[in-house]
Amino acid sequence: MLLAREGYPFAGIAIAIAAAIQLFAGTAWAFPFWIASLFIVQFFRDPIRVVPSGDHVIVSPADGKVVAVERIKNPFGDSEVTRIAIFLNIFSVHANRIPISGKILKRSYISGKFFNAAFDKSSSENERNVLVIRTRDNQEVTCIQIAGVIARRILCYVDENDYVTTGQRYGFIRFGSRVELHLPAKYEVTVSIGDRIKGGCDVIGSTA
Repeated sequence: MLLAREGYPFAGIAIAIAAAIQLFAGTAWAFPFWIASLFIVQFFRDPIRVVPSGDHVIVSPADGKVVAVERIKNPFGDSEVTRIAIFLNIFSVHANRIPISGKILKRSYISGKFFNAAFDKSSSENERNVLVIRTRDNQEVTCIQIAGVIARRILCYVDENDYVTTGQRYGFIRFGSRVELHLPAKYEVTVSIGDRIKGGCDVIGSTA
């Protein structure tokens, strides 16, 4: 298990505090701080993932539970899309991954509220970061990072005109969140509500 770079300062400070209390006050006083350190390390874990091969596969952009699969009108265009919503709790891996190779056509940040990311209204009302990817088959796939009630920091490391590849790590959301995909209606979806999936390695759909 690897530690995400976003977690280095948090883990370092927590471990340093726990170690200092252990040294000067003893194990009993330090124990809660060691527990907090372990929680921080597990939250920022970033395991290596084996990305499936094939240009036609769509992988999950995040670890979590599928809480919505439905056809909607594209809020960022005029077409009909399939919306897949994935809820990440505090024990999920919070690194985000590119669902399918292509070119970033648009990146936009939308300010908003911080409702619980398990609630459907968070999709339209919470703070979020939107990526629109032009795929190799000339379709548009939208990937949305959504902050939650605790998450107050969305990190995104790709920008417009960047070329990205399936499974590529592109961002991180701190402390509980939601990630959504809007897929072209003609794409096949292979997940259902209630499924638990892993980012970068679990196939959730196909362009075929």
